[in-house]
Amino acid sequence: MLQTKRSSEQLLLFFLVLWTVINIVQAAFVELHADEAYYWMYSRFMDWGYFDHPPMVAVFIKLGDALFRNSLGLRLITVVSSALSVYLLWKIVSRYTQNFQLFALLFSGVVLFHVYGFITTPDSPLFFFSILFFYVYQRYAEEDKAKWALLLALIIACLLYSKYHGILVLFFTIISNFKLLRRPSFWMIVVVSICAFLPHIMWQINNHYPSFYYHVIDRNADFYKFKFTSEYVLAQLALAGPLVGWFLYKSAVQLKSSDAFIRAVKFNFYGVFVFFLFSTFKGRVEAHWTLPAMLCLFILAYIEIGRKPVPKWLNYLSLANIALIILVRLILIFPIDALMKVKVIAYYFGTKKWAAQIKDKAGNYPVIFTDSFQIPSRYNYYTYSTRGFGYDSRYYRKNQYDIWPLEDSIRNRKAYYVLSQSHGENVKQDTIATDKGLFYGLWINKVRMYQKVTVRLSEVPEEWQRGETKKVTLEITNPYQEPVSLGNAGEEWKCILEYGFKMDGNFVYFKTFTADVSQLVIKPHTTVRVPGMLEVPKETGKYKLIFSVRTEPFSGGRNSGMITADVK
Repeated sequence: MLQTKRSSEQLLLFFLVLWTVINIVQAAFVELHADEAYYWMYSRFMDWGYFDHPPMVAVFIKLGDALFRNSLGLRLITVVSSALSVYLLWKIVSRYTQNFQLFALLFSGVVLFHVYGFITTPDSPLFFFSILFFYVYQRYAEEDKAKWALLLALIIACLLYSKYHGILVLFFTIISNFKLLRRPSFWMIVVVSICAFLPHIMWQINNHYPSFYYHVIDRNADFYKFKFTSEYVLAQLALAGPLVGWFLYKSAVQLKSSDAFIRAVKFNFYGVFVFFLFSTFKGRVEAHWTLPAMLCLFILAYIEIGRKPVPKWLNYLSLANIALIILVRLILIFPIDALMKVKVIAYYFGTKKWAAQIKDKAGNYPVIFTDSFQIPSRYNYYTYSTRGFGYDSRYYRKNQYDIWPLEDSIRNRKAYYVLSQSHGENVKQDTIATDKGLFYGLWINKVRMYQKVTVRLSEVPEEWQRGETKKVTLEITNPYQEPVSLGNAGEEWKCILEYGFKMDGNFVYFKTFTADVSQLVIKPHTTVRVPGMLEVPKETGKYKLIFSVRTEPFSGGRNSGMITADVK
């Protein structure tokens, strides 16, 4: 039976209070996901852009962290925006049918809505501004008024500042209604939103488009695995609701409507899911990337199911579905010893104590971790500092730690180098027993590190013959404010210029680049040309060549881009 408007509003208010209280409790008592700590680091260095994402998540965290210096503060704006999202979502769908009991059952059954009710990542503002976009677009589609157009332009900018996936929402909305292009107000929206987004575009230009190269090029897998696709499909079913998700998809597909707004939602529903389905052929797709499509799935399914008598079995199954999700949320708050062997659960416990245990050894000196942006970020958050640094080796990917000035603050200074495995035999090191396992600490009295030095071939050879020794010239750039010496006279830690060939996702080898650099000192902000020789692999095939400046005791950075070498 359809509810009256008044009863629906009362139920909405009750649900909003309950939803907010649950998320506040969760936000306050669940330790940070490592990604959240990384984005907290964003908020320590406010900027118009970052290596991985636009800056809106940093704004969310900065605002909340300014009020409360704890996990609740970090997640506060997400909790508030989640409550606002529920309200706006109800206003969107209640135009078609009013059944708040069904609304609450379906909304509470979508796993992703629970996750981004308190977890703060770029998906949190993406979720909020996607809903806000659809709320305003619904009205703009009906009324071509300046107030809706201007508001939509600002929301679009916020959507793009949240996560690049917002581009998909805009694209599929536009192609769902080409009549929009006839409106002068549409072009005003385009101009205003681009102008508002211009600072981020300029940041990308000034930093040589790191986000583009990472998301479009570096994230591609070297070869396809069927599990990329199968895991993606199964995850989408589970995230829509482990017990009722299948029915939501069925209902969404069945909805028929000529409404311009519903058409936009349908285009986004199909478009985003299919886009990421095809993306699995290029590499692994994170399950939560489809968040805007999951939102559209909910809208379509609710409207379709709400137009008919709701089956009793759906009510019961939805309650069981919600109970299952709530159980998981409780497990993340209250540690159960028997479940600590489950990696995904243990992940949320013990990090604060781990950070304190590392700090007991390191004191106030910088701490260097390797091949992770998450571990140093967690250390930084729980010690409320920026002393943790992520050394990104040639075997790992680049991230924001390669842009921040943190390396400059530790180079030529004393630091504590922490690994999860031994630094080697006959090495004087600390063995640190922590709640996260054994770690090994090594004191470095004077850190020698050149992560930001760039190396490129002055001219990429057109032909690569297997087994040949090839003469090439490198262009090595020093971006620092101080000279860089590649020689080793008088140095405690050696510096070696190396190159490596990668094939099928693995490096075949790394070898020393044959060149005389023993006396080479590169002045600040200067590029020098270094002739030398390298050995081409003896086996034919398509390789990726990189150059690495390795300074002991580290494993060597990725100081060049991937250079294609088709060895014949």
